[in-house]
Amino acid sequence: MEYVKTAISVQKSLFEEADNLARQMKMPRSRLFVLALEEYIKRQQNRELLEKFNAAYAGEPDPAEQVYLEKTRKLHRKMVEGEW
Repeated sequence: MEYVKTAISVQKSLFEEADNLARQMKMPRSRLFVLALEEYIKRQQNRELLEKFNAAYAGEPDPAEQVYLEKTRKLHRKMVEGEW
């Protein structure tokens, strides 16, 4: 794996918190920053994926989906009839 060195500017209080946490976790501070960045990227990717899902399901079902849903509802009613 190839690594790249970089310099970043962070608020002193945030740096101190990160430094303390890295010590508690017994890991290099740079590893803590890498883990945090990886987590942030994953969350952003998940958020984008969720937005795509929401956009795909935002509209009304098309006629073929509507027929399928109605058949599924009827089958489900028949399966659970008398169980309640």
